[in-house]
Amino acid sequence: MKNIFKLIISIAIPLAVGAISGYFTQSSVTTWFVTLNKPSFNPPSWVFAPVWTTLYIMMGIAFYIIWKSHAKLEKRYTGYTYYWLQLAANFLWSFLFFYYRQPGWALIDIVLMFILISCTIISFRKVSKTAAWLLVPYLCWVTFATALNFEIWRLN
Repeated sequence: MKNIFKLIISIAIPLAVGAISGYFTQSSVTTWFVTLNKPSFNPPSWVFAPVWTTLYIMMGIAFYIIWKSHAKLEKRYTGYTYYWLQLAANFLWSFLFFYYRQPGWALIDIVLMFILISCTIISFRKVSKTAAWLLVPYLCWVTFATALNFEIWRLN
């Protein structure tokens, strides 16, 4: 039962991060964002919610694997640190981009997020290859989102 509780908490936290940031930034998504010039590779709006939900669940499962691991605390602690930092950067990005309408500052944040996710993957890999691989789609999506953020900043 203890592991079920850890799994639920591990998945609930990133989902909550997404839900809270989405709640506070939704009005800009449906007003300000639609007025921006966007690149040709900008996906339709309906794509973002299922992609982010899936990625948040995968992040939570990856964290859970590290949390329940019996690896040395030092190895896990480094992964924990990077994980929480990248999650904070993830949370901040929505506010910078949508709430404050600052694509330039959001671009700086998303580059930092990319670095922190990469460090999380490297750290998680030392404990569990599965946990590390679960974060690779997230890194790929953030790579795409970085290009999208850059182009929106450049075009506007």
